[in-house]
Amino acid sequence: MNIPALRGSRIIGFGHHQPSRILTNDELSTMVDTNDEWITTRTGIKTRHIAGPDDTVTSMAVEAGRAALADAGVDPSEVGLVVVASTTHEDRAPYTAGRVAAELGLSGRAAPIDINTACSGFEYAMGIADQAVRTGSADTALVIGSEKLSGIVDWSDRSTCVLVGDGAGAAVVGVSAEPQIGPVSWGSVPHLEQAVRVSGEPARFSQEGRSIYRWAITEAADHARAVVEAAGLSIEDIEVFAFHQANLRIIEPLVEALGGSPSYVVRDVVESGNTSAASVPLGLSKAWARGELPEGVPALLFGFGGGFAHAGQVVTTPVRRG
Repeated sequence: MNIPALRGSRIIGFGHHQPSRILTNDELSTMVDTNDEWITTRTGIKTRHIAGPDDTVTSMAVEAGRAALADAGVDPSEVGLVVVASTTHEDRAPYTAGRVAAELGLSGRAAPIDINTACSGFEYAMGIADQAVRTGSADTALVIGSEKLSGIVDWSDRSTCVLVGDGAGAAVVGVSAEPQIGPVSWGSVPHLEQAVRVSGEPARFSQEGRSIYRWAITEAADHARAVVEAAGLSIEDIEVFAFHQANLRIIEPLVEALGGSPSYVVRDVVESGNTSAASVPLGLSKAWARGELPEGVPALLFGFGGGFAHAGQVVTTPVRRG
């Protein structure tokens, strides 16, 4: 049996897409008993993008994927794997990744995979893509997080409706002589299995906010450190912190608990809200597009939420072409 030697993988491009409609806190106050001060104080969120009639999980994933391929300079025919992470997939079959592959004109050899680990979905998807590229199953992978949370939220519940937004973020993973994506460190918290739910008929998002906050403040930092240790690095080596954009009041204490001196912290939750599996790639891609994301430096990705699952890896940010 001729088994190829393991190789490395790296991120070579980012892309994102958000619906055009922006819902402000002041507008929300006309829909439910809340106000800008109440929302900002508790979450840090000021605005969120909300899907229109033509925006779907698939359509947003397609646009984010197309933008990422263009950024990477990769032709769709070169993609050997597409993984779409979402907790709001429209159908069981045909599934989102298959639809994305068809819409983007990927070749028949591109393997399409849907996954759902909710808010940590992108990090799980990145782990799958990294392993596929390392082992030679694919030379190029497209990894997407796409969510339409506005379709599953109860707009009369101010504890949840103020949090959510819609959008998609994507990354292209390619072959590298040296590994630039560290091992995925993943796991779950069994006693919080019911803390984040999408259930009922019709399906509705609900959560135990205090339980999640308590875990994030007391335990998340240890799991994030494990991600860094798996990459053979220390917190002082990390230049970018990209955590799940659940709540600014969770992100900032987590940054403080980890220490280090990152040159950039993703805080896209302020303008995008909580976009679940899309939040990390969306925040990274927007920072990349604005020219704010440092090039060629270690970045800590860490997601947590429904399941209750968590996952992360250290990646090297891309270097701009040309």
